Order: sequence, then C-alpha cells, then structure tokens
Amino acid sequence: MEIREPKPDEAERILEVVDSSMTSSFRLSPQQIDGITDGQFADEAIAEKIDDEDTQLHVVETGEEIEGTIIAGFVEGRLEDEWGEVNWLFVDPEHRGKGIGTELYETATEALRDRGADHVCVTVLEANTEGHQFVERFGLEHDGDRRIEVAGESLVKYVYTDSDIDVELPTESRADESDAETTEFPETETTDGHLTATNDDGKTVYIARDEEESGTAASFHVTYEDEAHEEQYGYYCANCGSLDVSMDNMERLECRDCGNAHAERSKESYDDSHL
Repeated sequence: MEIREPKPDEAERILEVVDSSMTSSFRLSPQQIDGITDGQFADEAIAEKIDDEDTQLHVVETGEEIEGTIIAGFVEGRLEDEWGEVNWLFVDPEHRGKGIGTELYETATEALRDRGADHVCVTVLEANTEGHQFVERFGLEHDGDRRIEVAGESLVKYVYTDSDIDVELPTESRADESDAETTEFPETETTDGHLTATNDDGKTVYIARDEEESGTAASFHVTYEDEAHEEQYGYYCANCGSLDVSMDNMERLECRDCGNAHAERSKESYDDSHL
C-alpha cells in the first residue's frame, strides 16, 4: 500500500470512503451521517483542509480498485497549540483486515510530531462502536469529552491521550469542556451539597457524578433514592435532564424524552482485523 496526501479532485472518493465506513461502524442515523459528511467532507471542505497549513490529510492507495479508484482509507490530523490531533480516521469496509487503519494512525501521528507537536491526542465519536477499542490498542486512554454540532444535534467526541501525559488538552478541547461544565447536568440543583433532580411525581433523587455510562449525545448517570447512594433509583440523562430512562434486557439505555442512547460495547465483538 502507499500512503500519500490527497488531491482536490479526489474529494468525491474520500467522501465515499467516509460514508461507507460510518454506515458500517457508527451508531448514527442516516441524517446524522449526512450532516457530518456534508459539513466535513464535501468537495469544498476537503479543498479548504488541503489548503490549511495546520491540517494534514493522508489517503491510502491499494492495488485493488473499487469503482474505478484505489483509495481505501483516509486520516485527518491537525496542529492545535503544542498538540497534534488525529480527529478523523476511516477505512473502507471492503479493505479492512489489511492493517490500513494502523498504517494511517502511525503515519498521522508521526507527521504531527515531525511538524512540531509535543503531544498527540485522538478524538473518536462516542457513536463509533469500533473506534474506541482501536485507539486503546495503542495505549491511549479516555481523557476528556468534546461536543460537536451536527445538523442541529450535539454529538460527543471522546479525547484520548497517552496515559502518562499530565498537561492541558488542546485549546479547542479546553473551551468545549468549559462550555460543557455549565450544561453538564441540566434540570438539576444542589441540595445540601448533593446533585439532585426531581421526577414528574415530585420525588427527589440523587445523581452520582462519578457513576456514568456513555451516550450518543451525553452521559447517563446512576441515580439513588438516598444521599448515601445505597438504594438505586434509575438513570439520569445528562443531555436533557430527564429521569425517564429505560433499560432493556441487554442493558442498553435510552432516554424516552430526547432519544439519547447507550449500547454496551463488548470487547468480544471487536475484530482485530481493523487494525
């Protein structure tokens, strides 16, 4: 395989790779996928990224053609303060199992360091059901969250860094986290030092900040009937502030008010071939 920088006239094929990869591996609606591809990977967006000195793009060529092209993968990195950030990485489902994802990741991180990045982080959409375990295989750990707006919806990106890094995340991440703090727990109040919410019947429940499950729009937090957090009540949706959260027999959570959802990611379901 050959890894190189893309040309502006290859934007259409890049979009096809992104779309097929997201359709195959992301727990997103078609409207959400269209919102991401239209905003991030349309012809004009790719052209602007190619011209941006702080953004670096790489594509993978293989010897096998798909629909007249041989581009099988795409990665985007960006310099942000002293950080290098890998914020998108896609491999066409038809070409997985050949180590393309690993080659793209290593190329992007090496290029960012060559251009002066002291540290490298990776951002992965929460809805990317395979991407989290992919980056964890490189020793990276979840170190923060970032929100992005897609077609009027707020989606969450996880920020991954090396476990031994003890410096602030890139400026964009810090700004997003600051904004997130003010809206992290909507429809709540503090009662005697405890974070609480009230259900439709007027019952006060206690929210455990440190007991959370990921969601497609925001986290779910375990709630309790008592201050000591001994009698569990249910779950709280940090996206809309609702306590009307259901759990099915597969332990999948869903907010009945806003549709925020969580599906437990199973390590057994991960395929090493994506590396």
